[in-house]
Amino acid sequence: MSRILIIDDEPAIGWTLGELLTDEGHSVEVAASVEQGLESCGHRPPEAMLLDVRLPGRDGIAAIPEFRALAPEAAVVVMTAFGDLDTAVRAVNAGACDYLVKPFDLESVSRVVAHALADRRRPREDHPGTAAAADAGTLVGTSPAMQQVFKQISLAAPTDLPVLIEGETGTGKELVARAIHAHGPRHRGPFVATSLAALAAGVIESELFGHVRGAFTGASGDRPGLLASAAGGTIFLDEIGDAPLDIQVKLLRALENRESTAVGATKTQPLDVRVIAATNRDLQAAIAAGAFREDLYHRLHVFPIRLPPLAARGDDIDLLARHFLARHATGSRIPTISDELSAVLRARPWPGNVRELKHAVEYAAVVARGGTLRPEHLPAASGGGATGPDSAADAEVDDRVAAAVRAWVKVRLADGAAAEGRLHAALVHLVEATLAAEAVAAAGGNRTAAAKLLGVDRATLRSKLGG
Repeated sequence: MSRILIIDDEPAIGWTLGELLTDEGHSVEVAASVEQGLESCGHRPPEAMLLDVRLPGRDGIAAIPEFRALAPEAAVVVMTAFGDLDTAVRAVNAGACDYLVKPFDLESVSRVVAHALADRRRPREDHPGTAAAADAGTLVGTSPAMQQVFKQISLAAPTDLPVLIEGETGTGKELVARAIHAHGPRHRGPFVATSLAALAAGVIESELFGHVRGAFTGASGDRPGLLASAAGGTIFLDEIGDAPLDIQVKLLRALENRESTAVGATKTQPLDVRVIAATNRDLQAAIAAGAFREDLYHRLHVFPIRLPPLAARGDDIDLLARHFLARHATGSRIPTISDELSAVLRARPWPGNVRELKHAVEYAAVVARGGTLRPEHLPAASGGGATGPDSAADAEVDDRVAAAVRAWVKVRLADGAAAEGRLHAALVHLVEATLAAEAVAAAGGNRTAAAKLLGVDRATLRSKLGG
């Protein structure tokens, strides 16, 4: 049995959490202010505490050092109704091990408290202050899926670990990379971004590692590469899945040995840089196809962050649209969005994700000429891949799925599954379980967001996941 202190000025929340944790076998005490919480800690330090941010007269996060002085081994979980990146980073920097965004479901509370208690004796490090993080403010979202992303950024930022950001095109991978850099110990150093897909195959090695004079025709002098230019800071390697295999080998060696060799050079140079990579490709499939090195994947996949598609962030669409309008506005007046346009924005599929939404809103603002934005001001919908260059790729994927189903059926017919009448049920179970698992992964592990993405309730999703 663990002693847990709940500090929240809303009686209903304190009572509900108290009942939940008491039923789970914990000893629970509830306080309505920072002062009451400190008094309780002074009498009998808890093993974990659930701490609200906005309390009467005091900011809960600002009071964490006082709580830790009285209960140094207590696991602190911050609760807030205003979840954003700044709150997540402040909480982690102050020493919180996790945070919950209101309204939260009780299942999430149980899971977070269990993890907090399990990890509470792990040594903690002081996280550096990161006042230079203003540029990360462009990450916008209050949806559960984005709260998970903010939490992962806040955990990854203070470390120097490689990060691999995965997600569809237009989900904001570079913004996440910039946020990690801005909130980390290297924030005073350079942030160098490059897209490997945009570099020609013949120059990619020279661009990354640099070259010395005479290394090749036209090399009239020494030139540092992007890795050297990012010394003391962060290099962001976008579209890492497009890197040629020979470059993957050299990049792996550089990361493992913390040194790099310029093209044509005989001596190595020390490498002092944090690496953040991103991709919209399925690197596991690329590994299976021999197009991506498995050892490099594991070297980059130390701290993975998966960005949710806009379809899993329905609650964020209005917020994002207003954010883009505010940035686009040239005068003091920000155009308003009609209820009809808001409904259309939520209904569109947005295959281009946040980037497509941004461009559509900016287009509508120009067409509306300062008036209220309405559905007729939007550009034509992209069609979600039904037309254009993506349609061939979509058809190819569909063909591969159909071929896999045909192969699966042949195997099951051979082992007698059809004779027992289980063929349809077995295939449906396989597909639904896979679909559910992928939706949860796309939603950053948040089952509520995954259920919305699938269009089912949480109970149905839980049954598809097997509990």
